Amino acid sequence: MPDRRQLLALGASPLIARAQAASAPAAGSRLVTSRLQSKRGPIDFQLYLPHGDAPAAQRYPLLLLLHGRGDNMSAWTRVKDVLDDMIAAAEIPPLIAVMPDAPWSRRGGYYVDSAHVEGAPVETLLLDELLPHIEAQWPVRRGREFRIVGGYSMGGYGAVRFSLARPHAFGAAIVLSPAIYTPLPPKGSSAREFGAFGRDSTLFFDELYEASNYPALLAARQASHPALRMFIAAGDQEYPHPDPADASHDIDLEAHRLFSRLRREPGSAAALRIMDGGHDWPVWQPAFREGLRWCARRLAW
Repeated sequence: MPDRRQLLALGASPLIARAQAASAPAAGSRLVTSRLQSKRGPIDFQLYLPHGDAPAAQRYPLLLLLHGRGDNMSAWTRVKDVLDDMIAAAEIPPLIAVMPDAPWSRRGGYYVDSAHVEGAPVETLLLDELLPHIEAQWPVRRGREFRIVGGYSMGGYGAVRFSLARPHAFGAAIVLSPAIYTPLPPKGSSAREFGAFGRDSTLFFDELYEASNYPALLAARQASHPALRMFIAAGDQEYPHPDPADASHDIDLEAHRLFSRLRREPGSAAALRIMDGGHDWPVWQPAFREGLRWCARRLAW
C-alpha cells in the first residue's frame, strides 16, 4: 500500500490519503542508544527512529525531549508507543526524537550553562554540539519549523528556556509541569540545591536565576523574532507547598502564570491544559499526545 505522501502524489485528496494511511500498519520503529564524544565531554542520548531499517532518503521532523531532575534519558522512551500510534494514524508525520541524558550538576542542571564548580554548559552542549551532530548523522529536516522541544518538570523549564533563549532553533514547545518558579524558587527547591544557578562554589545566586528564567527572556524578546508556540500542561494534584507564603509556587499556578503571560505576547500562540493527576506520567503521557498534536498542526506538519 502506498504511504500518505505517495497517495497525495497520485492525486488522492488529503482526507482519503489520511484515512487510507491510518489503515496501514505502523512501520517498525526502534530506539537507539548513542554517544557523542564532544570537545566538552561525552553526551549520551537515545533516539526514536520511525523505521527499523537504516535511515532512508526521506528526512524527518525532530523532537528534542528533556527529562526531569534525577531522571535519565530512558524516561522519555515510554512515549514510544504514543509516537507509533500517532504516526500510524497519520496524526503526525514520521519523525525522529532525541532524548539526551543530563547527568550534570548531579542531574539537577536545569539545562542552563552553569558556572558552578560541579556544573556544565548544558545548553551549549545540547544545542551547539548535540543538535548539529544529530543533523549530520541522521536524516532530520533543518530549520525551526521542523523542530519541537519538549520537557517535563526540570525539563519543562529547559523547554521554556530553549524556545525563548534560542528563538530560531525551535518552532514550538511542549511544556509539562514546568519548574519555572517566579520570581525566585521557593526554599528547598532543587533549583537552589545543585548549582545550576550558582557560580564557583556557591550553589545559587538570585540574579543568575532571574536572568535565565522566562520573564527576563520575554522582556528581551524582539519584534523580529519568529512566532512563539507553546503547549503547557500540569496536573490538578501537583504538590501543594505547605507554607502559604509559597502557595504561588505550586506548579499548576506557575503553569497558568506562564500561559497568561504568553497569551498576551505579540506573535505567540499558547494553550493550557490542567489534567487529572499529579506530577507524574499519568498527566504527562496524555498531555504529551495532545501537545504534540497541537504543535504539529501549528507547524503545518
